[in-house]
Amino acid sequence: MNWTSGHRRGEMMRKAGCLGLLIGLALIAALAWVARDWSGEGPAPKPLAVVVPEGASLARAAGEMEKQGAIRSAWRFRGYARFFGTGKPIKAGEYAIPARASASDILTLLEDGKVRQRLVPVPEGYPSILVHEALMRAEGLSGDVAVPREGSVLPDSYAYQLNDTRAAVLARMQKAMTDYLARAWEKRTPASVVKSPEEAVILASVVEKETGKPSERRMVAAVYTNRLKLGMPLQADPTVIYPITKGKPLGRRIKRSELQAKNGYNTYASAGLPIGPIANPGRESIDAVLDPAKTSALYFVADGTGRHVFADTLAQHNANVAKWYAIRRARGEM
Repeated sequence: MNWTSGHRRGEMMRKAGCLGLLIGLALIAALAWVARDWSGEGPAPKPLAVVVPEGASLARAAGEMEKQGAIRSAWRFRGYARFFGTGKPIKAGEYAIPARASASDILTLLEDGKVRQRLVPVPEGYPSILVHEALMRAEGLSGDVAVPREGSVLPDSYAYQLNDTRAAVLARMQKAMTDYLARAWEKRTPASVVKSPEEAVILASVVEKETGKPSERRMVAAVYTNRLKLGMPLQADPTVIYPITKGKPLGRRIKRSELQAKNGYNTYASAGLPIGPIANPGRESIDAVLDPAKTSALYFVADGTGRHVFADTLAQHNANVAKWYAIRRARGEM
C-alpha cells in the first residue's frame, strides 16, 4: 500500500466517522425534539374546554384539539398516539385541558375518558322552586323542566356533562329520592309515627327546616312525633311560611293573620301533618323521622348558640323562651 492510497483511505474513514457522528447527533436532536413535543409543555396558555363529538375518531378529536389550541399539530399527535398510545377508543364528551398540558397528558385524558364533570348542587332543605332555578341556571344543560313536585328530589350534588338535558338530570334527582326513601322505609322503627313513605317525607321536610344541626334532627323529629301521638298541633313556623313564599325565605316576621290562616300547611291553625312537604329533605332528616330519639320532650326553642333547648312541660318551655327573648334583647334584636 502506498502512501497516497493509505491517505485516501484514512480521509474516507475520517469523513465516514464525521458523517456517522453528524447522523448520531441529528438522531439525538430529533429524539430530544420528539420527547419535548410529546411530553413537554403544550401550547395552551390557559385552561381550555374542548368538546369531542359523539362517534368522533382520534383524527377528529385531534383536529378539535388543534383548532382550540390544545396541541400544535393534529397529524403529529395522531402519529404519537399510534406509537405511544394504548390503542383504547376515545370517549366523547367535554374535556377540561389544563394550561400547558402536554400531548402525552391529553392523549391520556382521551383514552381514559376523563370528561369534565359539571355539578348541580341541591342543598338539604332546598324547596323545589330553588331546585328548578338551579337547573335552569346550570350552564351546558339543554331543554326546559317544570318545577318538580315538592319533596321529590334528594339533596345532593348531581354531575352532568355538556348538552345533557335538564329533564334527564331531574329524573336522576327524583330517582335518588325514590330509591333512598324505599331503603330507609324498610329500616323504620316502631317509634316512628308516620304511616307511609309520603308522610315520612312531609315530616322530614319540617324537621329539615327547623334545624340545620345534624345532631338535633332526631330530637326535633321526636318532639313532633310526640305531638302527633297526642293530637297536639306541630306549631312549626316553616309550615306557615311555605304557602307564602313556596319555601323561599320570608324576610320578615310572621304576621298574626298568617298564623291563623287555614290553608292545609299551617300547623298552628290545624293539628296533624301539613298536606304536603315544605322542602326537599335530606337523608338524615328522613332517617330521623323513621327513628326518632327516645324522649318525652314536647317543646323546643333556640338557645342563642345556633342550637335548641328542649322541654317536657309548658312551664319549662316558657322559662326557656324567656331566656331566649333576653338574649335577643341583649343583641338588640327586640
